[in-house]
Amino acid sequence: MPVTDQVLEDAILGLLDRRAPGASVCPSDVARAVHRSADEGWRELMEPVRRAAARLAARGLVEVTQRGTPVDPAGARGPVRIRRPAR
Repeated sequence: MPVTDQVLEDAILGLLDRRAPGASVCPSDVARAVHRSADEGWRELMEPVRRAAARLAARGLVEVTQRGTPVDPAGARGPVRIRRPAR
């Protein structure tokens, strides 16, 4: 299956659906889940996963956080996490 934007967005939302409310996922969790291989090819998906998270955040479906605080995905540098927004 090709790794499309939709595949990445679905993977983010799917992983979050399986987590407790308020829990987050690391972009590397998403990349590994989509890559599904023992090799290091998942690393190539890290930036596409961050872009997918940014698109979902723009639609209000997720928040991108650093140290538990929501951040603008476009300006986030370094490690981030992805979670559902608090409602």
